[in-house]
Order: sequence, then structure tokens, then C-alpha cells
Amino acid sequence: MNKIAGVLIIILALVIGILPQFTDCQSQGKELTLTTGKTVPMKCHWTAIAEIGMAVPLIAQGIMLFLSKRKETRLALSVTNIILGIFVVLFPTWLIGVCANNMMLCNNLMKPTLILCGALVIVIGLITFIMAYRKVESVA
Repeated sequence: MNKIAGVLIIILALVIGILPQFTDCQSQGKELTLTTGKTVPMKCHWTAIAEIGMAVPLIAQGIMLFLSKRKETRLALSVTNIILGIFVVLFPTWLIGVCANNMMLCNNLMKPTLILCGALVIVIGLITFIMAYRKVESVA
């Protein structure tokens, strides 16, 4: 199960890191124009950047989960995966957010995808935690 969970975490991390880069408003050529004429990225762009920061440790977590053999290691990795999954959900919903316009691509595609992927990371973390907690290791 650890190998499957590790691969799933890696796949979800790739979606979390890559998809927002192509579904934020800046990738669609939309930016905010200030009264001075200067343009700045919208909130969804900063959420996309933050999700890269979540994807990189999740990839490392998935690799370590794939390779781990000790109960304590799997428990620690599972807890960390749960925490990272919570932050994947929090960035587009509460911490940074996405654009207020419901017709924007970031609101219709990026936000629901990140919420789903984050929730899946949390669920996988909970399942691997429970399985590792219940496992009895032999003393060698």
C-alpha cells in the first residue's frame, strides 16, 4: 500500500504544481491595471506560485513514502502529508484566494481542482497513517 500511496501523492503533487500555472489569469493574459498604468498579477497568480511551494515537498514526501519501510517513518510522513494537503486547500480558499469573478478560469478550474487534490492528499495521508499505526513490526 505504501508504494501505491507514494505514487498517488507524486501524481497529485504534479497536478498541484503544474495545473495552476496554466489556469491562473496571468497565463490567460489578464492582469490588473493600476491607476498609474502599471499592471500587476491577480490573486490567483500568487496562489499558483504558492502551490509550487506545496508540490515540491509533496513530491519528496511521495518518494519517501514509496521507499519507507519503518512504521515510525510512515507515521511521520502521513502526518506531514495531511498538513501539506490542508495547506493545498487553504491557499485557493482562504489564505490567498482566487479572483472574485466567478467567470474566470481560476475560479472554475484551478480552485476546484486544488481543493479536490488537497482533499485526496489528506485522505491518502489519513489512510496511510491508520495502516501504519495498526501495523505490527517484527523485532529483528
